Order: sequence, then C-alpha cells, then structure tokens
Amino acid sequence: MAKKKLKSSIAISGGTNILFNILLFLIAAMCIFPLLYVFSISISTKESIAQYGYQIIPKEISLASYKQILGNGSSILNAFKNSVILTIVGTILGTFTIITYAYAMSRNDFLYRRFFNTIAFIPMLFGGGMVASYIVMVNILGLKNTPLALLLPLLFNTFYLVIMRTFFQTSVPFALIEAAMVDGANEFDIFFKIVLPISLPGIATISLFLTLAYWNDWFNAMIYLDDTFSPYSTLQYMLIKIQRTLEVVILKNSQMGPAAMEALKSLPTDGIRMAIVVVTTFPIALSYPFFQRYFVQGLTLGAVKE
Repeated sequence: MAKKKLKSSIAISGGTNILFNILLFLIAAMCIFPLLYVFSISISTKESIAQYGYQIIPKEISLASYKQILGNGSSILNAFKNSVILTIVGTILGTFTIITYAYAMSRNDFLYRRFFNTIAFIPMLFGGGMVASYIVMVNILGLKNTPLALLLPLLFNTFYLVIMRTFFQTSVPFALIEAAMVDGANEFDIFFKIVLPISLPGIATISLFLTLAYWNDWFNAMIYLDDTFSPYSTLQYMLIKIQRTLEVVILKNSQMGPAAMEALKSLPTDGIRMAIVVVTTFPIALSYPFFQRYFVQGLTLGAVKE
C-alpha cells in the first residue's frame, strides 16, 4: 500500500511538473514572439511590408534600416560607448549609494534613523519639478553639457531605497549582526563580509532597475545637452533624434509634391522604427541572465539556526 501511495504521489508530482512546464513555455513564447516580430519587420524591405503586411518570416530580407541608422557610424559608435559607460558607472555608484543608505535605515540602533528616513522620503512626496531641477543642475551646479548631468539625476531613487531597506529588515537577521559584534567585528566588516554576501538577490534587483533606467534614459540628454551630436550624447537620444528627423523629412516632402514622395518610397520608415527598438533592446537584454541567477537563490536560508 505504501508503495502504491508513493507511486501515485510521484505520478501526480510528475504531471504537475509537466503542466507547469507547458504553462511556462507558453508564457515564454508570448514574451519572445513580439521580439521576433519586431526583428522580422526591421529586416523586411519596404515593398514586402506594403505588399504582404507584417510577417513573422520576412518575404524579402534587407538591412537598409540598419544601414540608415548606422549612416553616421562614428557618431553612433560614440553614442553607444557613452551609453555603456554611463550605464556601468551609474549602476555601480547608484547601487552602492542605495545599499549603504538602506542598510543604515534598516538598523534600529542607528541614532538618526528617523531624520534620514524623512530626508529620503521628501523628494518622493514633494518634487521640485523640471524647472527647479534644471535651475539646480545648470545655474547652481553648472553641469550643462557634462556627463554628470546625465549621471546624477538617476543616482538615487527612494523607491529602490524602500526595496533594499525592506530586504535588509526581513532577510538579514539582526541576530547574525549581533553574533558578529560579539566576535569583535566592526561595522565595515559586518557590512562588507556578512550583510552584502547574503543580500545579493536584493542588490541584483535594484542593480537591474538602475541598469534599465540609465540605458533607456534619453530625457536628461535632451534637457542638458545642447546638440544631438554632442560628445556626451547617448545612444537612445541619438536614435530618437534620427526618428524625429525622419518624420520631419517625410512631412516636408509630402508637401512638396509627387516627385519628393517618390524619392521617399525607398526609405524604410517602418523598418527604421523597428530597427531602433532592436538596437536599444538587444544590449540590455544581455544583462538579464546575469541578474536572473540571483533572483532564485535563498541566500539567507540557514544563516541563523536555532
């Protein structure tokens, strides 16, 4: 009887696993299909799109959209380099700033905990607005047309602070910190050798948020950089300017008569838009596997045993 019950439970478990695998496969397909669809449109010719519509498998393949985007090769490469550097530096500095601040806020024995909590939450509740931010960045700090104008606005986020503070409070047992104090460890040893190693899931989460924020940011470049082809221009801002320029060209030529419109037929407008999506999405998608490995780890499991 015991063997039959064991076999039935194994069968049920195996069926459940198959069901979940099928469900997760369908969800993954739903996530991947739009990306494949966008990529297919980006490599389709304008004539095939006009004749057959959007196809998951392109009827005619062309790289004209990517050639149009990469027309100013040196400028695109420089903007890509700027975005990569800004994303890496901003993610590292922002993560370090947030986790150190959040760790102090999570410690009940921190003397000025309430004061610094209030300071952190004020910008979340009462924002100064775009004009005030611009005056501070440009007139007071003098950071217009500098890399710091792109770095500082996203460096600290109260929402990310709340995530890390909650993570420290719920996932880092204070008994572990007390045990380290008894053993003679100072605050720096506790933070860097004990707290951080068991906090990698939370750190990876906010690091991913910061990576996405810096990589996708174009608004600060539009405000604080004077020229699209500034040496500090980011990839997203330059691609948006290319798309807007394309729209302006189409609008102007549509008012100039049939000859100008005939010249625009060879310009793959839909393909360019989809190619911009691919160019901006593909590099950041490569960072997901690096962060994903930490989301499923229960690193605090067994850290304190009764």
